[in-house]
Amino acid sequence: MDTAVVFKMHITSLAVLVLAAAPLAAQSTAFVGVTVLPMDRERTIPDQTVVVANGLITAMGPSATTLVPSGARRIEGRGKFLMPGLAEMHAHVPPQQPENQLLEDIMFLYVANGITTIRGMLGSPYQLGLRDRLASGEMLGPRFYVGAPSLNGNSAPNPGTAARLVREHKAAGYDLVKIHPGPSRATYDSAIAVGREVGITFGGHVPADVGIAHAIASRQSTMDHLDGYIEGAAGPGAPPTGWRDITSAQLRTYAEQTRAAGLYVVPTQFLWENLWWPPDPDEAAAWPEMQYVPKPWVTGWQNQARGRATQVAQMGLTREDAEVLFAKRNELLKHLADVEGTILMGTDSPQMFNVPGFALHRELRVMEAAGLTPWQVLVSGTRDVARYAEDVLGQSAAYGTIVVGHEADLVLLDGNPLESLDNLTRRSGVMVRGRWLSKAELETGLAEIAARYAQ
Repeated sequence: MDTAVVFKMHITSLAVLVLAAAPLAAQSTAFVGVTVLPMDRERTIPDQTVVVANGLITAMGPSATTLVPSGARRIEGRGKFLMPGLAEMHAHVPPQQPENQLLEDIMFLYVANGITTIRGMLGSPYQLGLRDRLASGEMLGPRFYVGAPSLNGNSAPNPGTAARLVREHKAAGYDLVKIHPGPSRATYDSAIAVGREVGITFGGHVPADVGIAHAIASRQSTMDHLDGYIEGAAGPGAPPTGWRDITSAQLRTYAEQTRAAGLYVVPTQFLWENLWWPPDPDEAAAWPEMQYVPKPWVTGWQNQARGRATQVAQMGLTREDAEVLFAKRNELLKHLADVEGTILMGTDSPQMFNVPGFALHRELRVMEAAGLTPWQVLVSGTRDVARYAEDVLGQSAAYGTIVVGHEADLVLLDGNPLESLDNLTRRSGVMVRGRWLSKAELETGLAEIAARYAQ
């Protein structure tokens, strides 16, 4: 569920973030004596030295035999764990161009939480230039895949309009086309056909007139929010709580079909649980991460939660109904994880109490509670994201694993995340395309953002 309105609020810039972006660092950096999680398979490699120069990993090997270049910044890694940066694959960068300070703040929140790749799913033309600014290091932030303005029942009311928009989005340079609810099946099919012709893929919702079976057959590359699966399994004409009768075999079959088609899901489980059984608005507004976003956003989310709670009550749904739905979604997610290579991390932030960066760590806890192992969770935000970029977007996959020659998007942790995902929040620092930000720098940047919005 996408809410663009929160971005339309005017935010006054009161200060400039001290950690302003800088060009890619030329100084080399060496992580010495660190345990590496290469993320090529489930393993750790102890006592390694990893050397970075000009934004790339240039050497990795045993600390006893791997040379640290003269003049390199030396980062002590003993007792620490180095892994690739994580990904937020359903992000909402403001569709209307905001003040630069707000953009800087949003991008910093991702980096501060160890996120070095995002996929924007609410696109607009200015974001194409923003993608370039982030790639060059002019603005500090993650790698940015830009989804085009969405195809929906209003923007694409007929097949001809959809075909024209897909061609225009490809020509403009967007990385993918976003699908929202509303398009008819004929309109959807027209868009898919033109997308194949011009070479652009699709991701997002599964329109009701399309259905999950047809979306899979059409090779829609990502089904975000697990959209369409529960509805498809419940069948046409199912009652509001038709998910109660869905079988494990049905869910397993959908997972196998998704994997066989080479497609992905972006679960956004934490958000969906909030939508189907909203948290107490005042309690959620007091969560620690709310200090890092504008106060009007938080007020808007409180109102959204109250409105959604009213809708749920009007539908006659009970807490038990919601718990059954969550259990079915979690079971589907576990099947998808077990067939391997189908899940991409994502949260739909900013959206109802989902703060950029911080929301991902809440999402990962829900994924783990669904039965996924730490490895299954971590690979969905590292190696498999790069595989999606290469196989689906046709772009470089030189990240997501720690390999010589790959881009230096890295997170240094004080604990092993394969033992506990909580260790992902114990960051000693983050590296974005070779630029190192220590824990102290990250904390300083967060404090400045909090001070800005406290006023």
